[in-house]
Amino acid sequence: MTKADLVEKVTRLGDLTRRDGEVIVETVFESVISALQSGDKIEIRGFGSFRIRQRNPRIGRNPKTGERVEVPAKRVPYFKPSKELRDLVNPGEAAKASSSTPSAS
Repeated sequence: MTKADLVEKVTRLGDLTRRDGEVIVETVFESVISALQSGDKIEIRGFGSFRIRQRNPRIGRNPKTGERVEVPAKRVPYFKPSKELRDLVNPGEAAKASSSTPSAS
């Protein structure tokens, strides 16, 4: 699904103009980006959470030449799906997990 597909879906669901759909989608994305830039964690119940992880500096290799390259420390966005989302994506796994847990009688 692309951003344009998402705008189209929002537009249809809300009986909105295309411009209104674009504003809604852009606002959500900009809010997530600005929260991550300021170091905040975003948690959307039933979907997952976004946060920033710090990567330490390291020595890497240029795959073409084999030359050693210093890779600086950096912050990278990280998404962790919720249990609900994982279960929706893997419905067979959720059924196995619920049937293997003992029931309280």
